[in-house]
Amino acid sequence: MSHPDYKQAVLAFGNYHPDLPTVEQGFEKFIVTPLAGGLIHKTYKVESELSIPFVLQKINHDVFEAPEDVHENYLHLTEYAEFEFTGLRLPYPHQYDDWNFLFKDKKGRCWRAMEFIENSKTLAIAQKTTQAKAVAKAFAKFTASYEGFDIELLKDTIPGFHDLSLRFKQFEDAFKKSEYYERIQKALPLIDKLRKRERYKFFYEEISESSQFPKRVMHHDAKIANILFSQSTGRVICAVDFDTAMPGYFFSDLGDMIRSMACSMDETAIEFEKVNIRKPYYHAIIEGYLSVMQKQFTRVEKKYIHYSGLLMIYMQALRFLTDYLNGDMYYHTRYAEQNFDRALNQTALLQSLEEFLKAEYHLRT
Repeated sequence: MSHPDYKQAVLAFGNYHPDLPTVEQGFEKFIVTPLAGGLIHKTYKVESELSIPFVLQKINHDVFEAPEDVHENYLHLTEYAEFEFTGLRLPYPHQYDDWNFLFKDKKGRCWRAMEFIENSKTLAIAQKTTQAKAVAKAFAKFTASYEGFDIELLKDTIPGFHDLSLRFKQFEDAFKKSEYYERIQKALPLIDKLRKRERYKFFYEEISESSQFPKRVMHHDAKIANILFSQSTGRVICAVDFDTAMPGYFFSDLGDMIRSMACSMDETAIEFEKVNIRKPYYHAIIEGYLSVMQKQFTRVEKKYIHYSGLLMIYMQALRFLTDYLNGDMYYHTRYAEQNFDRALNQTALLQSLEEFLKAEYHLRT
């Protein structure tokens, strides 16, 4: 009889009790429940009579080639948050023996365990502006808490993740070298629209070369689904999912929140004429983020704050179209043209944001 792939990890983490007499529980004593919502890792809640509930997660080696770096980063972040008295809450990591946190099973798969936070919930979308503002404040607090942290301690778990120069090069390589001739022909008008906005890539290069845009600890996946809310009060408990927490620039988290929370429809919508920026949500996100980061941002970061959404939406449009031209190698698709539709969606959102910023802030985009 075959056992679930998590059996060894459940026994390793579930039977480690540093402050209790050694009592080994058999696998049948554990209740393992899959947790929905994650797109990258397999995640479970583990319960038993002798241990408090914890989250067990198998790290996706296809996405994160060095799982050790992912977990080492998290240990650095949790230790700093605790010992520097930042007031920042992060789910604490669990060990499986006196020294180790990252467990490798007999097939070489990497597992980790961490605190399960009771009475918590996640949201797929921001249902009101107060939620959007609270999410923005939570991610801002995460970055602000690491003002004195040595960012050199953090490894790049996905090299070039928010590097717009790299994404633009990948995009150009795709439409110049793609074997999918029919896709190139179909995408030519959209390719032209994105190439005409190459100025955003040039601006990114200025950011990466200027001391006025310092690197900070950024979450790099700042969406509402990565915030835990209290089931009873609805208030923010903490951010989660720090796999891509690494050094980055001011626009990453703020821009991704604008992209994912200020939009009228999500990135899968195909009614492109209905994809636009919701002004109240945009203002709530900016206000929430700056209420925390105002004192830490440089004068130049504040000056260019409204470019955050432009850079991130443009980058995502490039990434979707690049994957379409490459034959859908990266993003999972439910139908043949979905990556093309996603690129159209993000381009429509980009155009809406450009028009909004021009009218609202007289911003030259």
